[in-house]
Amino acid sequence: MTVLSLPGIRRPSVVPGFGPALGFTLTYLSLIVLVPLAALVMRAAGIGWDGFWTLATDHRTLMALRLSFGASLVAALINTVFGVLLAWVLVRYRFPGKRFVDAMIDLPFALPTAVAGIALTALYAPNGWIGQILTPLGIKVAYTPLGVVVALVFVSLPFVVRTVQPVLEEVDLQYEEAAATLGASRLQAVTQVVLPTLAPAVTTGFALALARSVGEYGSVIFIAGNIPGVSEIAPLLIVIRLEEFNYAGATALACIMLAISFAMLLFINLVQAWSRKRYGHGV
Repeated sequence: MTVLSLPGIRRPSVVPGFGPALGFTLTYLSLIVLVPLAALVMRAAGIGWDGFWTLATDHRTLMALRLSFGASLVAALINTVFGVLLAWVLVRYRFPGKRFVDAMIDLPFALPTAVAGIALTALYAPNGWIGQILTPLGIKVAYTPLGVVVALVFVSLPFVVRTVQPVLEEVDLQYEEAAATLGASRLQAVTQVVLPTLAPAVTTGFALALARSVGEYGSVIFIAGNIPGVSEIAPLLIVIRLEEFNYAGATALACIMLAISFAMLLFINLVQAWSRKRYGHGV
C-alpha cells in the first residue's frame, strides 16, 4: 500500500516530539555545562592576556599541569591494557568467585575518593604493608609521582572494564572459530579478529579513564605528598589559589586545564570515529 503525500500537508516526524525534546536537551546542556564554562572563561579573561600568560608559564603551574596530564595519560594506558584483560577474563572464563571479582571492579565508583586515598597511602607508605616490601628495593610509591599514578589507576579502572565488557559479550565466537579453521593461531585470532572489533570500545574506555584521571583530587592528595614542583597536581593548585583568594589565578589555571582536556578529548574522539568507520562492520 503506497501512501501519497499531498502538497501542503506536512508529514509527521519519525521521532515524535523531536522539537520539544531537542529544545529541552539544548537548554539543559546550556544551563548545566555551557553557562558555567562560559562564566569560567569570562572570569579568567578579566586578568588580561599578559596576566594570563604569566600565570600559564609559571614554573609551579607548568609542573602541576605536567604531573596531572602525564600521570593521567600513564594511568589511562595502564588501565587500557589491564582493563581489556579483566574484561576478557570476566566474559570468556568461569571460575569460583567470578561474581565477587566482577562486583569489586565497581568498588571505586562507590568508595569515596578520600577514603581510597587514605587506604592507598596506608598500603604504600614506607611502613605500609606493600611499602615496606618495596622500600628496601629502592621503590618509593607514597609521596611521589608514582603514587599519583597508582591512585589514578585505582579510580579509573572501572571505566575501561565496563566499556569493553558488554561489547566483548556481543562478539560471536564463530568468527574466532572460522579464523581457526582457516589456519589462524589463537594469538592471530585475538589480535586480528577480536581486538579490531573492540577498538572503538577500547578507545572510549581510554577516553573516559583519561578524563576521570585528569580531574581527580580526593584520592591523590593523600598519597601524593603535595610537594610543589614534584608531586603537586593541578586540581590541588587550583584549590590553593582559591584559599589564597587568588580567584584570577584559579580560574586561569582551570581554563588551561579545560583547553588541554578539550583538545585531548577532541583528538581521541576523532580517532574513535576513525576506528568505528574502519572496524565498525567487523562483527
